[in-house]
Amino acid sequence: GQELGEPLVVRPTSETIIGHAYANWIQSYRDLPVLINLWNSVVRWELRTKLFLRTLEFYWQEGHTAHATAAEAEERTRQMLEVYADFAINEAAIPVIRGEKSALERFAGADRTYTIEAMMGDGKALQSGTSHNLGQNFARAFDIQYLDANNELQHCWTTSWGLSTRFVGAVVMTHGDDAGLVLPPRLAPYQTVIVPIYRRDEERATVMEAVEQIARALVAEGIRVKVDDRDNLTPGFKFNDWELRGVPTRIEIGPRDVAKNAVALARRDVPGREGKVFVSQDGLAARVKELLTEIHVGMLDKATRFRDANTHDVSDYAGFKEAIQTGFARVWWAGGNEDELRVKEETKATIRCFPLEQPGGGGVCFYTGKPADRVAIFSRAY
Repeated sequence: GQELGEPLVVRPTSETIIGHAYANWIQSYRDLPVLINLWNSVVRWELRTKLFLRTLEFYWQEGHTAHATAAEAEERTRQMLEVYADFAINEAAIPVIRGEKSALERFAGADRTYTIEAMMGDGKALQSGTSHNLGQNFARAFDIQYLDANNELQHCWTTSWGLSTRFVGAVVMTHGDDAGLVLPPRLAPYQTVIVPIYRRDEERATVMEAVEQIARALVAEGIRVKVDDRDNLTPGFKFNDWELRGVPTRIEIGPRDVAKNAVALARRDVPGREGKVFVSQDGLAARVKELLTEIHVGMLDKATRFRDANTHDVSDYAGFKEAIQTGFARVWWAGGNEDELRVKEETKATIRCFPLEQPGGGGVCFYTGKPADRVAIFSRAY
């Protein structure tokens, strides 16, 4: 409760730091555009923390740009939204909804905030990445100006965007199961683990020779491989350990398999015996590479089907309250800020976004009964 001897500045995000820097760096239209990418830790005053999802301090990637025109700033804002969406879908196998935040939910000081929203395994939403068009608001606040081609002073148009370690939480909660992590192959540190199986020391050399040959072939195909040669653990313990860690595929090989030129190939996303097949060592690396692609496609499809099955089109408040118990409510919306706040107070659901892909036409607002020209996604969220 005592006053600090030296004042400390809490850094929740970096717009103020970048604003001061840009004001010093940018002088002429020839300096533009400026694009800065940062990897750093920031602090948020979270009262109720949740591992990865809401923490007092977290590591993230953020970017900041300055432009000569509004159109260029908007183009960059949309471009980064697509970069994040592409990463979520094509690397993490997480289907996301691209959309624009409401006035209440947008970043303070932004003209527009775009977001990618994902549905977690419990039906709640997770804001997984944002991109902000800051207009000239921060440029005016921090006096970020440049001399244009006519030698006249103009304020820059700026953007900022970020994706944090909460995305790790998104991966865990989208794909994980009761046995542990299920990692998407393109993000997994190890894409396959090889578990040698032998009971006697005299079997070890034969099995390990085959393991090393298989590992070299996999690496040659660009596959990230881990050989679990820990002698103090049983094969069963290793199987459970790597399932817990979420490694996409597992190769098991023992003396009998060596004699048959075969291995057992198990996939993490299909539990139990159904996920294990016995295959030849010939062409194994190519088989694993194909399987990793198949796993990614399957994980994305499973998550997409889950999201779609738990996204409900509703037209009245009773249906809305029921829908948000299990997932997303997709509704026509014509309410104002006060209406949005009342819905939040009464249901704990917020507008996650106005999807960029709108159905067109119009409808009736489920809450106010007024004519509406756009659809919103409401949900409870982390």
